[in-house]
Formats: sequence, C-alpha cells, structure tokens
Amino acid sequence: MTERQAIFPANRHALYEAHGYSAAIRSGDLLFVSGQVGSRADGSPEPDFEQQVKLAFDNLKATLNAAGCTFDDLVDVTTFHTDPENQFGAVMAVKQSIFERPPYPNWTAVGVNWLAGFDFEIKVIARIPSKS
Repeated sequence: MTERQAIFPANRHALYEAHGYSAAIRSGDLLFVSGQVGSRADGSPEPDFEQQVKLAFDNLKATLNAAGCTFDDLVDVTTFHTDPENQFGAVMAVKQSIFERPPYPNWTAVGVNWLAGFDFEIKVIARIPSKS
C-alpha cells in the first residue's frame, strides 16, 4: 500500500490549523490538493473577487511548489463558484493568465451556495514529476 504524505506550503495559512486538514496529500506520484481559497495569511477572505481568485491561484501554486509541482503538472481541476454567471469573466481572465496555451488541464466548474465566506475555491489533482 502506498503511504500518504501530507504536504504544506512554506507559509501555511491559518485555515489548515483552524479546520484540521492538509493542504495536499501525496500518494505515489499523485498529489491531491485540498480546495484552495483566496484567503489571506490570517485565514480571512480577500474581499475583491478578482483578487480573491488570484490569491486562490497563488495559494494553489505555493502548495504545488511544496510538492515539486507546477501548473503544468495539473491533471484535473475542479472549481466552485457562488455566482458562476456573474463571476465567469473574472475567473476566465485569471485562468487565461495562468494557462496561456494548450494542452489545458481538464476542468469542471460547480455552482455552490456556500464557501464559508469565500466566493471561489479550486481543488486539483497533479502528477508529481519524476526526479530523473
């Protein structure tokens, strides 16, 4: 059986401790990243929506980096939105600045009515590159 290894970014945000979860779990060559939100270091939400999305991606990048991954290693992306119709433009602007060219990861967007004070969340699965 493959061992699970908890992964945390260098500057862990307060939500991990407050809610008792790992930023990501490594299992073999796969990395399962918990939903990342646009939280500040103290765990509070960034009030500006587009900045909240950018911060969520920054938090995701830090977690990926802690496992030796980049956005290029993403296999599966799921995002959660509290108001998808009105938020789509801002999310796409940030997404296009990060994923500038194919191949793009697969992506599922889900509308939800509650994200604990946040308006956007992103969770991913990545393949950890081999060190050869």
